[in-house]
Amino acid sequence: MVHIVGAGPGDPELITVKGQRLLSEADVVIFAGSLVNEEILRYCKPDAEIYNSAQMMLEEILHVITLAEKAGKTTVRLHTGDPSIYGATQEQMDAMRERGIEFDVTPGVSSFLAAAAALKQEYTLPSVTQTVIITRRGGRTPVPDSESLKKLAQHQTTLCIFLSVNLLSEIKQDLMSAGFKSSTPVAVVYKASWPGEEKIIRGRLDTIVEQVKEAKIDRTAMIVVGHCLSSKSYQKSNLYSPMFSHMFRQAR
Repeated sequence: MVHIVGAGPGDPELITVKGQRLLSEADVVIFAGSLVNEEILRYCKPDAEIYNSAQMMLEEILHVITLAEKAGKTTVRLHTGDPSIYGATQEQMDAMRERGIEFDVTPGVSSFLAAAAALKQEYTLPSVTQTVIITRRGGRTPVPDSESLKKLAQHQTTLCIFLSVNLLSEIKQDLMSAGFKSSTPVAVVYKASWPGEEKIIRGRLDTIVEQVKEAKIDRTAMIVVGHCLSSKSYQKSNLYSPMFSHMFRQAR
């Protein structure tokens, strides 16, 4: 059996209980070394075979998995954050299906959620926005034209932009072309949740590029854009309102 496991955003304690158990039981561990905090490998058993996939091609990863399966070993394929978002896991799952290799997926905590925790911020404020768009700007990996940042930004929702901090100047232009004002609040969270390494830069669309440049942040950062970051005049939730009835409580 192969277990694809989300390692969480960086803090080793933010792996799920199930993910930690699977990691501690694995005979073979293939971890995404370019992004996963290696401190999480302390959960592995002493005799586990450990491979860093940052130095491997897809076929090499599949070769290790296939050999482990033939030997009756359990493998954990350890991905950063949650494997369903920019994890390059689909091609691995499809290849394992073709080879008849049984696998399952254990979700993890994504960096966009760790960024919200670092910012102490709710992305979906009633009467401000109820939608979060998770995206990236096209670079070496293109995005479909229908999903260009300019088009998505026209919705004026909360934006969580992955893998794009090195393109912050272009992002600024895209967002302003889409109607975001120069005063729109922006936050950049570097290595969200990583103990001793997390950095938070808060600014506006017209200041954030220089702020991030001064902080020398050019990778491993989440960009959050939206009015949720500054709004103080949002509608309070009906969930806790004394005037609102639901199946667990009557209005007072």
